[in-house]
Amino acid sequence: MSSSTSRTVAIIGASYGGARVAHLLAQGLPERWRVVLIDRNSHMNHLYVLPRYSVLPGHEHKAFIPYKNVFLPPPAFDAPSTSSPPSPIDSSPHVFLHAAVTSLSEHSLVLDRAFPEHGVAESDRTLHFDFLVYALGSHLPAPINLWGPVADEDVEKADVLDVSRGTKEGGVAWLKRFQKRVERASSVLVVGGGALGIQFASDIAEIHPATRVTLLHSRARLLPRFDEGMHTEILSTLATLNVCTILGDRLDLSSLQQKRTQDGERVVRTQSGREIRAELVLLCTGQTPNTALLREAFPESVIPDGPDRGMARVRRTLQLAKPAPIDALPSVLRHLSLADLDHHDALPPTCPEVLPPPPAAPTPAPDDDGASEIEEDPATRVAAEHVFAIGDAADAFGAVNAGHNAFFQGEVAARNVLRLVRRREGLAAASEDRTLERYAPGPPAIKVSLGLNKSVYQFQGVIGTKEQEPPDLDVHLIWRYYGYHVSREDLEADFEASAPADAK
Repeated sequence: MSSSTSRTVAIIGASYGGARVAHLLAQGLPERWRVVLIDRNSHMNHLYVLPRYSVLPGHEHKAFIPYKNVFLPPPAFDAPSTSSPPSPIDSSPHVFLHAAVTSLSEHSLVLDRAFPEHGVAESDRTLHFDFLVYALGSHLPAPINLWGPVADEDVEKADVLDVSRGTKEGGVAWLKRFQKRVERASSVLVVGGGALGIQFASDIAEIHPATRVTLLHSRARLLPRFDEGMHTEILSTLATLNVCTILGDRLDLSSLQQKRTQDGERVVRTQSGREIRAELVLLCTGQTPNTALLREAFPESVIPDGPDRGMARVRRTLQLAKPAPIDALPSVLRHLSLADLDHHDALPPTCPEVLPPPPAAPTPAPDDDGASEIEEDPATRVAAEHVFAIGDAADAFGAVNAGHNAFFQGEVAARNVLRLVRRREGLAAASEDRTLERYAPGPPAIKVSLGLNKSVYQFQGVIGTKEQEPPDLDVHLIWRYYGYHVSREDLEADFEASAPADAK
């Protein structure tokens, strides 16, 4: 299909949510439509194994999943592995572009490199789109940010930056360098008691038992979005691993800048005045929505202040939203500020472990009066019918920042795009419901590893633990979502390392 005659759905970000959109659209779009999936990374970076693989050697290559099969439907959960993964059909109109988006406007975006074979000319590097799904997530905390320096090294001294960032080669080198830095540390302070900090603290304590590990958390409870039983189980296991856990105290960031040392260790201070000594400090906090591009094109759609600052406003349909005109608001809302309207007791985002997705809850059917049971937000209006935002970048009605939530938001967005495309092409049946699907998050769910072989989870209100978990955290299950029929054993060797260059 010629790119000049096709219509385009662009997806920015190919992680958990963006990839799910690509899967569904590739299977459902009519002729003359194509999906263009864009990501600055050559491979899908499976974020939830990065803390483990940055401490435990031997698994680094498994964290980077090729996008080669991203448009193929994922195999069944219980499908057996095959020696040769399926290959994409050459005639497929859909394409993955390894590039970064440098600017965004209402119906086009600019890339940092040209793809003339796909309609992105060198002269302007511009891709025009009919629909856009914005799935860029959030900026990651430093200990798992493969685009930043390793641990506490200065950028100028980080040799790994000589390796091309955004590639598997660079990511593997980054993880190996991080492993060596942790191994050298006699003591480690982990700041932040979300799932990322808990996993780092417990893994370091178990893999390097001689290392003194301290976990500092500003709240009185670990994982406060979840039931107290999670906190109790995690705290008990950390104690078993000899992790010193300090709750209800916050790091004074100015003490980090002072770079004070004593006996070879850094000395930092909490806001209560407590001094903590550690040779290595890991800041597992500070996730911020990656919405700068969106703000450039749709400034009213990015929340300017308050606890949800930087997040993209969306409607329940996951279409981009903007504040409603004040005279269009219900009278009870007219005296509130925008900050009041945006605030819904959100907690600072964490990096919760991905779970195998539960069955998707269907959108409730309209009741006898024709009103949907999922109420739309009266304080917003659709900013752009053709633009959707999902995942960590979206202010999605209290959904926890997690891969499984991005996955389900991607499903809703994809089905709504398909419905709008069918309308545009005149393919919608007369009996087809023209109402777009509305998203409502399910109850919070999480799974957190506690050392090499144990995990604790909360799923559909049930808290439990698992023993004898595999060290690689069942990474092969995520490979299956990206179209690879593989087992755990298949991934022990890096099949890309021995493959011909044109087959990678």
